[in-house]
Amino acid sequence: MDKANIPKVLIIAGSDSSGGAGVQADIKTCAAFGVYTSTAITAITAQNTVGVQDIMNVPPKLVREQIKSVLSDVGADVIKIGMLGDSDIIKAVAEEIEDSNAFIILDPVMVASTGSVLLEKGSIDCLKSNLLPLADLITPNVPEAELLTGNIINDVDDLVRSGEFLLSQNSYSALMKGGHLKGKSVFDVLVTNEGANIMSGPRLNSRHTHGTGCTLSSGIASCIALGASIEEAVISSREFVYEAIKSAPKLGQGNGPLNHGLVNTNPVSSQPTDVNNPFSVLKSL
Repeated sequence: MDKANIPKVLIIAGSDSSGGAGVQADIKTCAAFGVYTSTAITAITAQNTVGVQDIMNVPPKLVREQIKSVLSDVGADVIKIGMLGDSDIIKAVAEEIEDSNAFIILDPVMVASTGSVLLEKGSIDCLKSNLLPLADLITPNVPEAELLTGNIINDVDDLVRSGEFLLSQNSYSALMKGGHLKGKSVFDVLVTNEGANIMSGPRLNSRHTHGTGCTLSSGIASCIALGASIEEAVISSREFVYEAIKSAPKLGQGNGPLNHGLVNTNPVSSQPTDVNNPFSVLKSL
């Protein structure tokens, strides 16, 4: 492949010292899909599988400079946004990417899987007014969707209605993640201008789910960079996350990390990953 045409994803998110979520999970996921990844770090966290011990937001000026450095040189086909920390960082990111031609995915990270708050109070309105209008796809889980819409979400129908509400406010597509809902199956709803696509799969009985949201959105970003449609990207990334939970390395005393090394689980294969096929990574699962 022509090096100039290598699929590229820019990750704008926080760092997770345990490696299970944040930019660490994003980089590993994109690498598994065969996509080049650059980063702009928004926050540094001290965290592990049992909680977040400390957070230090990166100064907005430095966040700006990281984004400028990447986009002015390496470039990006897709920009995936995760943890942002506060309103000043949100505004800085929005201003730096508003003229980008990249496909923008916003994973509105607000609360960690351990329950720790990752977005300062008062910043949600700033996120809604500054970044949501720029996104091509947003990927909120149930608590995040409730904060964004003001709705109470108890079932799949509520997910659909909340997704349709978000779509009516802006022109993006919304992947409403239903992992927090009870039941033997996990339901996600992809809401686009063409309607709502309800996707389901078996629920795994596992505590090793740290970084599932980051992994899912980065998998989607990778597939879109490789040329997949939004629906194809969501389907492929959901499969990847399922297998990554299923084969988790069982690390830590709390919510452990996933297995992001799935592309290497079949080391005897002599066939390289086909970067033109966003689903080729699944051949080794």
